[in-house]
Amino acid sequence: MPPAETARSEAGPPTDADALPAAEQARGRRLALSSHPFQMTFRRLFSEDLPTLALVSLGAGDAAVGLQRAFEPLSALLQLPALRALRRMSKRRLLLIGQVVSLVGGLPLVFFATLADLGPETRVAAALGALALASVGFGLAETPWFPLLYGYVPSDRIGRFFGTLRSTWHLALIVSYLGAQQWLARHPGSFGPLFAFGWACGFVRVGFALRFPDRSTGGGPTVRARDGMRALAGSPELRRYFVGVSLCGGARRAITPFAIVVMRRVIGMSEAQVLVATVASFAGGLLALYAAGRLADRLGSAPVFRWSALGLAALSLGLCGLREPGTTSVAIAAALFCGIAALSAAFGVADTNVLFSLAPAANPAPVLTAAAASTAVSYAAAPLLAGAALEIALSNGVDELLAYRALFVVAAIVFAVSWIPLRGFRDPESAPDEAPPSTV
Repeated sequence: MPPAETARSEAGPPTDADALPAAEQARGRRLALSSHPFQMTFRRLFSEDLPTLALVSLGAGDAAVGLQRAFEPLSALLQLPALRALRRMSKRRLLLIGQVVSLVGGLPLVFFATLADLGPETRVAAALGALALASVGFGLAETPWFPLLYGYVPSDRIGRFFGTLRSTWHLALIVSYLGAQQWLARHPGSFGPLFAFGWACGFVRVGFALRFPDRSTGGGPTVRARDGMRALAGSPELRRYFVGVSLCGGARRAITPFAIVVMRRVIGMSEAQVLVATVASFAGGLLALYAAGRLADRLGSAPVFRWSALGLAALSLGLCGLREPGTTSVAIAAALFCGIAALSAAFGVADTNVLFSLAPAANPAPVLTAAAASTAVSYAAAPLLAGAALEIALSNGVDELLAYRALFVVAAIVFAVSWIPLRGFRDPESAPDEAPPSTV
């Protein structure tokens, strides 16, 4: 029997002393569903497309853009040392500490106009510093988040719950980015009020987090990151999970920021036009999430992994068709971003389904956190390497569009093979020996 299954069998189900009462579980699910749209609006407005556009407006190059997109996945590495804190404090308290750090870090961007008046190098460095500290807070707050949810969600509702959870914050982000798009259409380059709105959402989430039910780890088994890393190294299922998810997630994180750079800096779309594609991406995620959760619960994750990855490969090649400004290009970009987000969302629901099914029931925190931190390495490396490679290529006189198209082709190849290590996850409850041998 593989190590992950051995750990599950030896641990058994959570004891009555560990498990939350059913009423508290239901309250936890309600609070999670209510608060997460605020948190994800805060987090996405300070970590993804909006900061990328803001940095381009400040004159940042590809290396700086790649670094910015690496901050959030790199912050997941903080979860490994932060995991030990769960022995000494409640998950809710650690989440609140992370939330405060991210609010302090993001505050300078609320005053973006003042930041933009600094010298060219200083303003880019200051913006990157603020985004980096905000990402540290996001990483700390994420450490207890999945363990908290693990205590709220019955195993037979994982896919549906996460489909609903992710759908609600996608809807919130659609509304937020529609507002941002209209604002930038009227006030080009005015990012400060948008960051202020995101910051306020993060502040509101604090009020919800104070009420989260929590199954304390104090007095229980020691929560150690090395336990999770040992489980990852010793389990063929977790190794396959790590390789496949890292490939797909890394490829997506490499293409998204530089598709934005192509649209804004190379082709010459306006900031408002670029945000049309961002809105479309969240609409695509919203359309796919709940259906993907039901499909993963019913058929297993392998079909979702396979068709999502192959579809992402095709759409990555489609980004090579972006070449000139205009209404047609905006529509094409929106369609591509919508499709990429929809398939990425479906892949993500299947990813969560598999990870939760492999985590030991009695003490899931080490495996959940180690998995997040391990995949974060590839998620951070991909945009960093892509940005550095583009800087080198462009400095050596390579045509701009050719350089970016080469990136999209390489990403398509990575997408196309990423599902192969994940093909064994056919049924959430199937025994591991029913799956094909590990390819890792």
